[in-house]
Amino acid sequence: MTITIVDYNVRDYSHDKYDVVFHSETIHTLVTHTPSMVDAWLSNLPRNSHTSNSLVGLDVEWLPNRQRNMDNPIAIIQLCINRECLVFQILRASFIPQSLVAFLENQGNTFVGVGIEQDVEKLLRDYSLRVANFLELRTLATQRLGEYVRGAGLKTLAANVLGKDIEKPRRITMSRWDNFKLTPQQVQYACIDAFASFEIGRILYDSRV
Repeated sequence: MTITIVDYNVRDYSHDKYDVVFHSETIHTLVTHTPSMVDAWLSNLPRNSHTSNSLVGLDVEWLPNRQRNMDNPIAIIQLCINRECLVFQILRASFIPQSLVAFLENQGNTFVGVGIEQDVEKLLRDYSLRVANFLELRTLATQRLGEYVRGAGLKTLAANVLGKDIEKPRRITMSRWDNFKLTPQQVQYACIDAFASFEIGRILYDSRV
């Protein structure tokens, strides 16, 4: 698999910037815990992302629950549109910006992901964030490709729809997503999950008959 990451080494407490290169695609990635940076990222999206039907790759990560009764809150939210990705460290944020609340509640945006219903429920439970319009990629893939992908994960869908391999190392999956400073490997993992969700959704939507 061809994946590299470029760290811009931004010397700013408020955010970090990376370019994640996934095969032939470069995804511009902002990592931040700062509400005003989320405002800026959302305001720089194409205008139709706020006014008409737009696909948005959505994923979340949290510190793994290592005991039966644990329910750690979501630590980061990943959003991806085209080649732009936001990794919002919501657990570290001083507050949730209204721009994000409005973006998630916008019926004109269709948020796509694998296991997205569980993610949406957890966002509501942990932060009272409501995602108004979302679609499970496995359901869409089953409609387009057949029953064999009904239970597929993101890795399998990426192989079948994108023809690209995604590595999901357990040491990253189970890592400390609540850390103030995410490692480049965590950023890469988080970005690619959201980007792959967006791309799979885009291709499956484009294949509608």
